[in-house]
Amino acid sequence: MAIDLSKVGERERLKVQREPHWQRLRVGCFLGFRRSKRGGTGTWIARAYDEDSGKYRVKSLGDFGTLAGNEMFAAAKKEAEAVADLVETGGEVRAKVESVADVCREYAKTRPEAAHRFRRYVYGDPIAKVKLAKLRRRHVKEWRERLEALPALVSRRKEGETIQRKRAPSTVNRDMAILRAALAKFLSPGAPNSEAAWQEALRSVPNANGRRTLYLDLGQRRKLVDKTSAEAAPFVRALCLLPLRPGALAALTAGDFDRRTAELTIGKDKTGKPRRIQLPAESAQLLTAQATNKLPAAPLFMRSNGKAWDKDSWKLPIAAAAAAAGLPNATTAYTLRHSTITDLVSAGLPLLTIAQISGTSAEMIERHYGHLASDAAVKALGELAL
Repeated sequence: MAIDLSKVGERERLKVQREPHWQRLRVGCFLGFRRSKRGGTGTWIARAYDEDSGKYRVKSLGDFGTLAGNEMFAAAKKEAEAVADLVETGGEVRAKVESVADVCREYAKTRPEAAHRFRRYVYGDPIAKVKLAKLRRRHVKEWRERLEALPALVSRRKEGETIQRKRAPSTVNRDMAILRAALAKFLSPGAPNSEAAWQEALRSVPNANGRRTLYLDLGQRRKLVDKTSAEAAPFVRALCLLPLRPGALAALTAGDFDRRTAELTIGKDKTGKPRRIQLPAESAQLLTAQATNKLPAAPLFMRSNGKAWDKDSWKLPIAAAAAAAGLPNATTAYTLRHSTITDLVSAGLPLLTIAQISGTSAEMIERHYGHLASDAAVKALGELAL
């Protein structure tokens, strides 16, 4: 007798067994249901026939525990048909994803920034072992509390006392946003105001992203470069010329720069997606000099020890140069990015173009620099009036 898994009552009367109870959806596509021995909602399974291998591909779909009983079948059916479509077109069924750690590893495969944050804040935390089917708001809330309690390192000097400070809300937001995005790829939001609403514990702290106010004009940036050590000067000069994140600039290799077309490919950045930008003459000359006599895989901006720059190695040279040039103590690598973007906006370059070059969204440029664009427009109108 054929089973109708769409009926809640019929599912509840099924025998508890290891082998799922299968319902045929179409040729080569089946949806299975396995009742829980512990009285839970049970687990849904997809099975699709792979003609190339002559075997069935099986994938666990989870328990859909955040949905009402009469909604589970429709959601599971949709997932099972998607698996079948993937198998039938020659695709591979995604690796088994059961825990929060599994989700993070899958999400981080093409996102270096996410992989870095997960290694620091997720994989070693109790939340990593929580099964997706069992993830509740309290698990995520407790993880968030542990994250907020972690101090942020200000100094990592080998000698002397380690300097720490309270983790800023904006930093907490960035760390939570990546976990929220990873979970959302594999898990539907839970019903609001319920224990299943895992997403509610990851809401961002409002108004946490303060505008960067420290700006260095061209003259100040030239002084900074002049006072920077010979080893770090090319890297610092590039930060003054290009509105890139310091980490993205440090990750560039000689092969990322095409001298013939003066094009630069930025591969490792916050977005995780490569992009190409056309460089002006001065920037192209700097990168050409840095790429000369280097293998394609070598760091474009190389330290004296042959390694690429990182946040722990560029801090001290920039701080020392800022002090020698009489610049504010708050001068950092990100100050240079902010200053360069400020100049581009003030010059009237379209915000979308600036966003594409700098690797951020037009919304973020508008939020933090939109007032400068307005000022530039007012200035332009004044010059027309003259």
